Amino acid sequence: IASGHMYCARVWIPDVEEVWKSAELTKDYKSGDVSLQLMLEDGKNIEHKLDPKTKNLPYLRNPDILVGENDLTALSYLHEPAVLHNLKVRFIDSKLIYTYCGIVLVAINPYETLPIYGTDIINAYSGQNMGDMDPHIFAVAEEAYKQMARDERNQSIIVSGESGAGKTVSAKYAMRYFATVSGSASEANVEEKVLASNPIMEAIGNAKTTRNDNSSRFGKYIEIGFDNRYRIIGANMRTYLLEKSRVVFQADEERNYHIFYQLCASAHLPEFKALKLSSANDFLYTRQGRSPVIDGVDDTKELCTTRNAFSLLGINESYQMGLFQVLAAILHLGNVEIKDRDADSSVIPPNNRHLMAFCELVGVTYQDMSQWLCHRKLKTATETYIKPLPRLQATNARDALSKHIYAKLFNWIVEHVNKALVTNVKQHSFIGVLDIYGFLASFFRWICLSFFEQFCINYANEKLQQQFNMHVFKLEQEEYMKEQIPWTLIDFYDNQPCINLIEAKMGILDLLDEECRMPKGSDDSWAQKLYNTHLKTCSLFEKPRMSNRAFIIQHFADKVEYQCDGFLEKNKDTVNEEQINVMKASKFNLLVELFQDEEKATSPTGQVQGTGGRTRLSIKPDKSRDTSSKEHKKTVGCQFRNSLQKLMDTLNATTPHYVRCIKPNDFKLAFSFDPKRAVQQLRACGVLETIRISAAGFPSRWTYQEFFSRYRVLMKQKDVLADKKLTCKNVLEKLVQDQDKYQFGKTKIFFRAGQVAYLEKLRADKLRAACIRIQKTIRCWLARKKYLRKRSAAITIQRFTRGYQARCLAKFLRRTQAATIIQKYQRMYVERKRYKQKQAAALAMQTILRAYMARQKYQALLREHKAVIIQKHIRGWLARCWYKRCLEAIVYLQCCIRRMRAKRELKKLKIEARSVEHFKKLNKGMENKIMQLQRKIDEQSKENRLVNERLVGLESSYTVESERMRGELNRLRGVEEDAKNKANQVSSLLEELERLKKELSATQQEKKTIEDWAQSYRDEMEKMVAELKHQNGLLKKEKDDLNRLIQEQSQQMTEKMTRAIAEETQQLETDLNEERSRYQNLLSEHLRLEEKYDDLKEEMALSSNVSKPGHRRTDSTHSSNESEYTYNSEYAELEDGTRGREDVTRGIDTSLTLKLQKRVTELEQDKQLLRNELENREEQLQRASAMVPSPIFTARGAELEYESLKRQELESENKKLKHDLEEMRKSLLGNAATGAGAPGSPAYKVLLEQLNASCEELEVRKEEVLILRSQLVSQKEAMHHKVTMTEPSVYKDDVSKLKDDEVKQAYVGLKDTNRYFLTATSLPHLHVFTHYLRKLNEDGELWLVNQGLKETIRLLEHQLQTQRRTYDNEVESLRSELQNVKEENNRQQQLLAQNLQLPPEARIEASLQHEITRLTNENLELMADDPTASREARVVILRRMVDLMEQLEKQDRTIRKLKKQLKVYSKRIGEMGGQTSPGQMVDEPIHPVNIPRREKDFQGMLEYKKEDEMKLVKNLILELKPRGVAVNLIPGLPAYILFMCLRHADYVNDDQKVRTLLTSTINSIKKILKKRGDDFETVSFWLANTCRFLHCLKQYSGDEQFMKHNTSRQNEHCLSNFDLAEYRQVISDLAIQIYQQLIKCMENILQPMIVSGMLEHETIQGVSGVKPTGLRKRTSSIADEGTYTLDSILRQLSAFHSTMCQHGTDPELIKQVVKQQFYIIGAVTLNNLLLRKDMCSWSKGMQIRYNVSQLEEWLRDKGLMTCGAKETLEPLIQAAQLLQVKKKTDEDAEAICSMCHALTTAQIVKVLNLYTPVNEFEERVSVAFIRTIQTRLRDRCESPQLLMDTKMIYPVTFPFNPSCLALETIQIPSSLNLAFLTRV
Repeated sequence: IASGHMYCARVWIPDVEEVWKSAELTKDYKSGDVSLQLMLEDGKNIEHKLDPKTKNLPYLRNPDILVGENDLTALSYLHEPAVLHNLKVRFIDSKLIYTYCGIVLVAINPYETLPIYGTDIINAYSGQNMGDMDPHIFAVAEEAYKQMARDERNQSIIVSGESGAGKTVSAKYAMRYFATVSGSASEANVEEKVLASNPIMEAIGNAKTTRNDNSSRFGKYIEIGFDNRYRIIGANMRTYLLEKSRVVFQADEERNYHIFYQLCASAHLPEFKALKLSSANDFLYTRQGRSPVIDGVDDTKELCTTRNAFSLLGINESYQMGLFQVLAAILHLGNVEIKDRDADSSVIPPNNRHLMAFCELVGVTYQDMSQWLCHRKLKTATETYIKPLPRLQATNARDALSKHIYAKLFNWIVEHVNKALVTNVKQHSFIGVLDIYGFLASFFRWICLSFFEQFCINYANEKLQQQFNMHVFKLEQEEYMKEQIPWTLIDFYDNQPCINLIEAKMGILDLLDEECRMPKGSDDSWAQKLYNTHLKTCSLFEKPRMSNRAFIIQHFADKVEYQCDGFLEKNKDTVNEEQINVMKASKFNLLVELFQDEEKATSPTGQVQGTGGRTRLSIKPDKSRDTSSKEHKKTVGCQFRNSLQKLMDTLNATTPHYVRCIKPNDFKLAFSFDPKRAVQQLRACGVLETIRISAAGFPSRWTYQEFFSRYRVLMKQKDVLADKKLTCKNVLEKLVQDQDKYQFGKTKIFFRAGQVAYLEKLRADKLRAACIRIQKTIRCWLARKKYLRKRSAAITIQRFTRGYQARCLAKFLRRTQAATIIQKYQRMYVERKRYKQKQAAALAMQTILRAYMARQKYQALLREHKAVIIQKHIRGWLARCWYKRCLEAIVYLQCCIRRMRAKRELKKLKIEARSVEHFKKLNKGMENKIMQLQRKIDEQSKENRLVNERLVGLESSYTVESERMRGELNRLRGVEEDAKNKANQVSSLLEELERLKKELSATQQEKKTIEDWAQSYRDEMEKMVAELKHQNGLLKKEKDDLNRLIQEQSQQMTEKMTRAIAEETQQLETDLNEERSRYQNLLSEHLRLEEKYDDLKEEMALSSNVSKPGHRRTDSTHSSNESEYTYNSEYAELEDGTRGREDVTRGIDTSLTLKLQKRVTELEQDKQLLRNELENREEQLQRASAMVPSPIFTARGAELEYESLKRQELESENKKLKHDLEEMRKSLLGNAATGAGAPGSPAYKVLLEQLNASCEELEVRKEEVLILRSQLVSQKEAMHHKVTMTEPSVYKDDVSKLKDDEVKQAYVGLKDTNRYFLTATSLPHLHVFTHYLRKLNEDGELWLVNQGLKETIRLLEHQLQTQRRTYDNEVESLRSELQNVKEENNRQQQLLAQNLQLPPEARIEASLQHEITRLTNENLELMADDPTASREARVVILRRMVDLMEQLEKQDRTIRKLKKQLKVYSKRIGEMGGQTSPGQMVDEPIHPVNIPRREKDFQGMLEYKKEDEMKLVKNLILELKPRGVAVNLIPGLPAYILFMCLRHADYVNDDQKVRTLLTSTINSIKKILKKRGDDFETVSFWLANTCRFLHCLKQYSGDEQFMKHNTSRQNEHCLSNFDLAEYRQVISDLAIQIYQQLIKCMENILQPMIVSGMLEHETIQGVSGVKPTGLRKRTSSIADEGTYTLDSILRQLSAFHSTMCQHGTDPELIKQVVKQQFYIIGAVTLNNLLLRKDMCSWSKGMQIRYNVSQLEEWLRDKGLMTCGAKETLEPLIQAAQLLQVKKKTDEDAEAICSMCHALTTAQIVKVLNLYTPVNEFEERVSVAFIRTIQTRLRDRCESPQLLMDTKMIYPVTFPFNPSCLALETIQIPSSLNLAFLTRV
């Protein structure tokens, strides 16, 4: 050992807090050193002192690659710190709660629900070797189950651990595993009852302690019985050592048994009022612990659970109330107060209410009970005395009675639980589960108050530990002997001396019993006897220093001190005999039953009823009393020893399996590990003892192949020989010099402890040296490569630098010369420019001056000219102004004078007009005057006209002149005005000029100011414009960004909508596939139930034959063929079973009823789920109908509609079955007490009747289904036709057929409503139709229409059906007549053609024969129509036939006579003339000529007789060899032949023939598949033929959708008389069943290959490393002979593919099969990867990826890359990638989350937890990284399931695949033996 303690060696040192702490040596250890220099993991340096006496060095640590192993025995260094550290790493870091320790499974309670106990996990462990999978309770259960079936030996699983470690849960999971793998998971019969007993046993046997809130205070052993087929049939439970003292006493912070507190909490219930209970604090027996309530526990609800469990186990309500009555009486008895009467006697106060309640509850008298609680009876030889008891003894007697009653009650409940679990079926074997309560670590510690119960428990633990040690020792010995290695005795701790100290003669128990028999025995005297007997003789027995009433025993785990107080009393467990007699005299029946005699009260388990430890005294002095008294004098210790011995005998007779449960902490924290508590339990539970035994021998074991593979790196090439065993020996002898460190066995190499670590160190050093050498070489190569690159770069840089410098010099020279030239020309240019500027300035000045002088002169001349013009115009204007003023004044003056004169004249006239006289004068001579005036007026008018004319001329001339003058005047006035204005303007212009000069100067100043301001403003504006331009640019950019964003968003929205539509479509397709999968699963389940029903029927028939020997006649009308191949066989069997049901006497169990009832319940639930899912799917399809093309959804809707019809049929059958089961259940429950299951009982008869009725119902239902389907389809077509009629004329025609006016009106309304519905549903969106419906509902019209049209709809349907039937009958009759006419015409034509080809004589005979045949047929038809007329017609026909025959004979005689005469005449002529006449040809015999017939035109049909149908089915299906057909004949030939036979039956319109042919075909295919369902070739062959038959039915059905690929000839071959759509669905269902059978067959073939080929086999040799293994050997990853490799899988896949191709399977169907195959491969591989820690490594990930690539290559070779098989491997590919990627940083976590989208979070975390480095160069995944992954994947919406469902089958579809083969060209080979078929 010292050689290992070198520098940097890691060791374990003791620590107070952590028990063991890791450290590293900083200085080599030398012999003689007294201390070690160590450095802890936190970097602290310490000095570790060695023990000066032992000089023992610290334990060495194992290499890191060995840490976290599945088996502790795989560790190289086996010691306590290594075990503790390995468990901690697995529990804390990897979240693994199970670990092997040799044959022991260590289970650490996680205090958290883990998803590792589901049915998928059970299926994964089922059938696996124990070492192949990670440690699990299921692995132990599988090992026990497998050994029971293989070795025919009973098994035991011993589950132990302290309280709260998870023992009961482990036992429950083990029983669940047995129930599942044994085929009883669906029944849930025994397991449910056993688990239902848990609430009861916990209520009456569990209590709260300081360590556990639900601590079991008794032990139990459950035997699970199996039949000869290894199915669970029953169970039995034994109990051990109930802690009765808890009934009367509890320590602080503890409680009594739960049942008492449950009753007190439920005291307020009405049914418990009679118990007179109250709070638990009111009773002495429930308040002593001062902790009546458990946090988080509702005692009221717990009591409900307990009562439900009682009911489930068959304990009815009356018994339950009786039990609660007894329990309440115990509580009242504890409250009975006993007072001192004097020093030697006691008394109970009168009318004690608690005693009265007790007496009332148990049915005893108050006087007797109060008497014998305070007195006892003493008997002598002659007299009997009654002695009073002191108060203390009376109280003890009261408590003893309470304990005794409770023990009796406990045993009674256990007995009835066993009765509920017992079965009548013979038990073949059993597996026992021992749930031993806290026997181990919780009691192996120093306890100041260890009493009698503690002593018994530790005694039992010593026995179990002894058995465990011997079993481990035996296994080690068997292993060494098997391997034939030298056997050396292993020294291990033998606790037999401790057991002898307890149970041997004069042992502790013997002395205790002897002291109990002493009249005045006491605890003190017993203690002195122990000291005197064992103190000096036994080293395991010690006496405490400070006590004379205690002793110490050295148990195998620790020393325990026991106090002697109470040992004798508890061992005696005496109860006052008179109190027992009082109890027996009770009027309470249940209490009397509890106190029955020992013989009657014996439990059915054979358990000794001494666990209660009672002593019963008999009053009657007879023989029975003496015998029972002797039996009752057995002490508790004696009884416990006997029961323990029986348990040990049972365990020794079985193969034990050990489960040690560890409690990681006392605070129930999830995944929290307390090293102190863990190491205490490890020391006490035997795990370390197993390690020590293993370490004492050869704990490490390698096969030669594994050793060679692992340590090949330590060998040289010359050391490698052909014999690997010899190679390993030679290498090992060189590596390990000490021969004692290893041994060579037959198949393995055995190593001592530490040698594997040494070899691992050598291997690591070798690999490290190789790595260093590789690194050195690579670094040298990299450095040289870098140097050469630098040198080349330096040379290149120099070259380019020198060239650059030269180019720079040349450039400088060129630039200097160029600068000189530039300066010359620049200076010249400057001078020339200056000269030209001066010249231009002089010329400009001269030009400006001369121009100024010329302008001045011109302006002077211009002013003079303008002044002359102004003067001229002003003078003219002044003259005109004066003239105008004068003229105006003259005119005005004339006007004024004339106006004055006119006024005067007017005034005179007015005066004259007013005068009368004047008028008179005026009127005289008026006429004359008028005449004169008239003439005068005329003259004057003439003159006036002349004057006017003259005036007009003058006026016109005047006007012209005045205009001219006025113009001139205006001109003059203008001139005058201009002159004035000019004069004024001149002065004003001068003034303006001065003002303008002033303004000019001011304006110039302002201009300058404005220019400055404008410049600044321009600058500001330019700046502002620049800013605005910048902002404008930003806005444009932002606008562009927004436009681009809007475009992107619109594009994203479009893509999102497209994606959403695609996802919705995909979701709908997924839902449809799920619905199809559910339907197919339900179909397979229905098939399984049918098969199970057939098996049960066969078993019934077999049992009836066995029970009544002899031959029974069968009905002669049933032939063997019919009974084998048709439904008649089922009817015959049904009749046989009916006749023989009274002979059935055994074989039927009530478990069948429970099983069927459970199945019906599951089917009901599935039905409801499927119905709800179907409704949801239909709603989704309706909503999506606007977006998806209608034909697809129409097809899907048709599929869903038909699937719903199928489900309805199955549901109806399930309802019928459920009804029958309910009747059976009621009958069985009603007669349970009187043996309902016995033969001849009513339940038995009901069961037989229901089975027979089910048979009849099944047969009737099969025919009714076909009839109903056809009717439903026809009704659906009729209603569809009715709805689609939209012309009013059609409506009127339909309405006119009705008589009732109201019916007519409703009918029209119905038509309109249907038409509107059709219109609404055809809209792109359904909201219009929904609005219409809502509108109807609002008005209430929809309900009214519904009520009013019910009768109308029925009437219409009836009339439509009647008309349709009439029409169909007429069409059928016409069609048959037409067919007959066609056939007759064809026959006539054929006969005519044949007659024309025959000779004349044959023509007559043929005509006569045809006539006879015709008459015969007419006769037969006439007979069928009218028998009487047929007889008359037959007579006439016979007479006519006789006449015809006579005529025929007469003609024959005439012909023969004429021929003779012709011969004579010809002979004479020959003699006469010697010449041959033309008539000679007639005399010569006429030789028949073979006229070749034209090839018959076949119609592609095969005709057979009715009696040949069974022969057809037998030769074509049952006895057909698929291999010969597949190789020599066309694919699908049986399907073509069957269809051609079916076509002929359809051609002749024989519906019975069609039905029987299809039924026989389907039944025969089912029969051959049932018989050879495990043969892949047979299943594949019939899958291909069934699909081809289905395609033929579709192709020739006459439907347009199936005829578009047909030729015209094929369309002529379509079925003409029958619509076989319903049969197509039946055959489709059959194809689905065959497909599922094919998948199961392939799975059974592939299953053994997958794990070995995909995971264990090293396809890339040398990549994977084999780590050391422990006692549980895993399957080797090296390919031995007989192991499967990846090539085996590929070959098998190729065989599957070639077989299906040879059978002509549809390519689409082959793709679906391959997809399913790859799913199975991926799922099984991934599941095993998730359950095997040794497979989760980097190298294994590479192997998996390589294997997957080979599978993909196979897909490419077969052209199947598009079948979706590759996608099924995606989870496995991602798991392999997960094993290889980096797992350190957050970026790695992000990459993992994005990469592993096909894996669930649970699977990713599981792989990371299981990741195990194979070499020390790899690193483990940190806990922080795993938590990071969990955090990132928290939002994933996925199922928490860990494993993939390997039983999942993708829903299969059968795409239509028409055949191009013409039916008329098919030839039937003779090898099929079908010569009775005739081609038509």
